[in-house]
Amino acid sequence: MKAMILNAYGADAPFDVAELQDPVPAAGQVLVRIAASSVNTVDTMIRQMGKDLPLSPKLPALLGMDFAGTVDAVGEGVTGFSAGDEVYGCAGGLADLPGTLAELIAADHRLIAHKPKSLSMREAAALPLVGITAYEGLARAAVRAGQRVLVHGGAGGVGHVAIQLARHFGADVFSTGSGAEKLAVIEALGATAIDYRVEAVPDYVDRLTDGVGFDVVYDSVGGANMANSFDAAALNANVVSTVSLVELDLSVAHFKGLSLHVVFMLIPMLHNFKREEHGAILAKLAEIVDAGAVKPVLDDTQFGLSEIGQAHDRLTGGRAIGKVVVKI
Repeated sequence: MKAMILNAYGADAPFDVAELQDPVPAAGQVLVRIAASSVNTVDTMIRQMGKDLPLSPKLPALLGMDFAGTVDAVGEGVTGFSAGDEVYGCAGGLADLPGTLAELIAADHRLIAHKPKSLSMREAAALPLVGITAYEGLARAAVRAGQRVLVHGGAGGVGHVAIQLARHFGADVFSTGSGAEKLAVIEALGATAIDYRVEAVPDYVDRLTDGVGFDVVYDSVGGANMANSFDAAALNANVVSTVSLVELDLSVAHFKGLSLHVVFMLIPMLHNFKREEHGAILAKLAEIVDAGAVKPVLDDTQFGLSEIGQAHDRLTGGRAIGKVVVKI
């Protein structure tokens, strides 16, 4: 099979064309012919940081986590999937799991689900990692109808799905962003857009919540922005973070009685821990998508497999609006 691999790590490390042996599905695996894969921030981090990131695969590395495609064959013990089924998932591209920048993948059947019928392969490939992350965070925060939910970074991969899911769960959704184009995306998704460059946290908390704060804050920006999330949260609120690699004084969280939920969706893949939960979330997401409540936003620029380096640059350069997808 044709694949694009890294023979070295580094920000400018080139992807090289390779001809690899076709994988054979082992027990519990599904062999999928990949139609599309999307680029996530973690993919670009692995490429840049290499061995400095504990989850990076050994060289030569076959990256790529998300995919959508068609089942070619199933391994022993697999039920629920058959040859010809259209599926999607997030099942490789880190540690010892071969990635999706190839024509085929032998994926753990617990990490995949049947593709939403209403989405194209490109659209479905954009959804798994960000969709699971958004869903898990909102579920752990127990988002429900009538709550006020703030999503930081609502035009981003996780953020734009979190907005739609929170609205699906009945919440009143607000979201931060910057620039006319990203703010327009946030509004189009049904959230009240907040330009964080123009309006300080105390000001929009006063304007939008009468100073009470938000019941749930979903922080897909992370880092130092965690302090803004704590400041924006109401008493006894839930704060969800996808990037909590930060040293921070927890005094505000303590005196507000906040609950912090850290979402690291790669745990099932890295540790073979509760992988079936990812498959279940993907199946539920497919139902929600086909009901018309969620639709992934794709960046306008399209890439083929041999252009994966350019696709990475598109994401890291901050020019993308929505998910960057690669056609295999």
